Amino acid sequence: MRGFFRIPQATAQPAPSTGVYGFTALADSEWARRIELASEPDPDGSTGPRLWLLLRELGYMIEPARRLYRSLFKPFRIDKAQTQRMVMVLPGFGTNPIKMRYFARRLEDAGHTVKRWGCGYNWGFSEELFSQLENRLLDLHQRAGAPVVLVGWSLGGLYARELAKRQPDAVAKVISMGSPFSGNLRANNVWRIYQAVAGHRIADVKLAAQLSRKPPVETVALWSPRDGAISPRSAAGYPGERDRAVALRCSHMGFSYSPEAIRAVAREIDWADED
Repeated sequence: MRGFFRIPQATAQPAPSTGVYGFTALADSEWARRIELASEPDPDGSTGPRLWLLLRELGYMIEPARRLYRSLFKPFRIDKAQTQRMVMVLPGFGTNPIKMRYFARRLEDAGHTVKRWGCGYNWGFSEELFSQLENRLLDLHQRAGAPVVLVGWSLGGLYARELAKRQPDAVAKVISMGSPFSGNLRANNVWRIYQAVAGHRIADVKLAAQLSRKPPVETVALWSPRDGAISPRSAAGYPGERDRAVALRCSHMGFSYSPEAIRAVAREIDWADED
């Protein structure tokens, strides 16, 4: 009876190099590569916004409470558009159209037709993604019967600028919000996260060499000195890299929901060239 209640001792088994164990080893090596990408030094010694500005970005967590307060005591109102337009909104890195839903609905309140970018979460650049974006833009252009206004937040603004370079006849105007199109691509506080998630160096992106080149359509850059993620100079750019730079007072996350940013975008859409 003693043997019946004895707990069997586990014996060590050598891990095979194929099957599930092989897959795990492959996954482990991929994670190691991504961690290495995130921890590599910046050869140019670029720096992003100060730490206290980055910490202030956490204020987005109480945005639902602010929104509730505004709905009860200070309802958000936006002027009706002078000209109704088709608008495509491109989300920032690590976000999706749901994050931009409040922003999009306020533009719809102004009378515009606002469409998603159609690519789900924004996990970084790929040629396949860009091919989908071009098809999406051309489809919206055909449905609207007129050029589309592109509004891109952060990384989405870089996509918007490139789309306008590739398909200028389909774009009425580009509005970037806190997008690092100028200067060093590492002059921000998120490039390490990008490299870890996307799995490639930010400088290896095919668009990297031409990000600062202005699209052949009206191009406006919204930037903020309170941006805790992107260097203001990178988001504002220099003359010749955009037509105008407009300074706001919101955080980086605030570009996607602050009344100031929404009204600024609505004004820019109204001022889009008619031709």
